[in-house]
Amino acid sequence: MPVSSMTGFARFEGQAEGAGFVWELRSVNGKGLEPRIRLPQGFESIEAEVRKRLGASLSRGNLQVSLTLDRPEGVSNFSINHAFLDEFLRLSDEIVRSERAAPPRADGLLALRGVIEVSDETRSSDWFTARAPAVLQGLDGAIAALVAARQSEGLALKAILDGRVDEIEALAKAATDDPSRSLAAIQARLQRQVRELLGLDAGLDVARLHQEAAMIAAKADIQEELDRLTAHVAAARTLLVEGGPVGRRLDFLSQEFNRESNTICSKSHTASLTAIGLQLKTVVDQFREQVQNLE
Repeated sequence: MPVSSMTGFARFEGQAEGAGFVWELRSVNGKGLEPRIRLPQGFESIEAEVRKRLGASLSRGNLQVSLTLDRPEGVSNFSINHAFLDEFLRLSDEIVRSERAAPPRADGLLALRGVIEVSDETRSSDWFTARAPAVLQGLDGAIAALVAARQSEGLALKAILDGRVDEIEALAKAATDDPSRSLAAIQARLQRQVRELLGLDAGLDVARLHQEAAMIAAKADIQEELDRLTAHVAAARTLLVEGGPVGRRLDFLSQEFNRESNTICSKSHTASLTAIGLQLKTVVDQFREQVQNLE
C-alpha cells in the first residue's frame, strides 16, 4: 500500500432517479479522522452511513464533506415563515432603536436560514429513501477519488522523506568516521591543553594522561547513539516501503532521531562533531515537518 498524504480534494457528480447531486470532499492534516458533514435537508438519515464509509477508507485527516442536490424542475414552492420573520424583526427592532445596528435589509432577511421554506410534495421520506443508494454510491466514488489524490501527494512526500533518511544515515556515518572520536586524538588534545595550562616545559605523566584521555573518551562516546540512529534509519525505510497509515509511527521515529541528535551535540567536545550534530538536527526537523502531512 502506498504512503498517503492527509491533503486532498475530490468532487463527484451523479444522478439519482432524475435528481442531480454533487459530493465534494476536502482533506487536510488532523490528529485523527475528523469528518464535518453537510447534507441537504431530508438526507440526515444517511449521515451515519457516510461516516462509516469514510472510516472504512481513511484513518486520519480533517475532512470537509458536503452533498448538494439539484432541485427537479417544477416541483418546489417557496413560502415565507412569517412567525419566524416577525420574531426576528421584533428582536432586531430593539437593537436598531438602541442604535447598535442599522435596520435590516430585505436581501439580508431573505438570506436568513428558516425565513424561506421550500414545500415539495415529491420530497417525501420515500423520495429520499429511493435516491439514497445512488447518492451513497456516488460517495464511494468521491472517497475513491480522494484516496487517489492523497496517495499521489503521498508519493511526492515519500521521495522527500527517503532523501531525508539518506541524509540522516550519511551524517551518522560521518560522525562514526570523525577522527576526533579516537583515543589518540583525545589524548593529543588533552596533552595540548595541559601544556597550555602548565607551560611547554612542564613534565607530563604519560600514564595519568592516558587514563584521563580514556575517561573523557568514555564520557564522550556516542557509539550507542549512532547504533540507535542506524536502527531508526532501517525502521523508517521499512515503514516508507510498507506504506499505509504510517504517519504516527514515523512521527515517533522523528522524535527518536531528535533525541539522538541532541545527545550527540551534548557529548561533543570538538567543532567537527558538533557541526555534524547540528546538521543532523536540521535534517531531523525537516523530516519531522514532512511526516506531519502523512496519514
